[in-house]
Amino acid sequence: MTSAKSTGPEQAMKASPRAADRILKVARDLFYRKGIRAIGVDEIVRRAGVTKPSLYRTFPSKDELAASYLRQYEEEFWANFNAAVEAHPGHPRRQIAAFLTRVGIRAVAPDYRGCGMTNAAVEYVEPDNPARLVSENNKIELRRRLRAMASAMGAGDSDTLGDGLLLLIEGAYISGQLFRAGGPAGSVAKNADRLIAASLAG
Repeated sequence: MTSAKSTGPEQAMKASPRAADRILKVARDLFYRKGIRAIGVDEIVRRAGVTKPSLYRTFPSKDELAASYLRQYEEEFWANFNAAVEAHPGHPRRQIAAFLTRVGIRAVAPDYRGCGMTNAAVEYVEPDNPARLVSENNKIELRRRLRAMASAMGAGDSDTLGDGLLLLIEGAYISGQLFRAGGPAGSVAKNADRLIAASLAG
């Protein structure tokens, strides 16, 4: 569903930043905790204290609102990833350990609902959906970076090691929603380091 007025999200955000911020904040909280498709536009506008036309002036569709939420989520994801990289310049193994230590801690928190982008990819199967595209592109870039880091470590089969690390990360995202304290996601950094050690020794 789109608004009668054809307005891009960037232009509308400038036109009504306060309403847009409230809408996005509420949508992000609800989408992450309950799932994107489980939440209707009526609930979002009610909680944000705006009208439905106001939402559609800012976000042309619910799918675009979901994509905007995921773009914001992705910015924070890369900020955390880059912080781990910058903390250990020239040491990709330590960089991965630092990033995954943070993932492991977060994944056993009581309010954890996994990775918003992984969750969205499960919810949206349509290949051209804007929310799906944000999620897919993030995972493609993460895979590229992990493979490059595996190569920088000197792994003989860096692509396989990078893919193995990605599978561990995605497993932590999912298992973190199934277990709480003491769940397997808490040991993702240790398991990743063992995988790296085995790959470098091979």
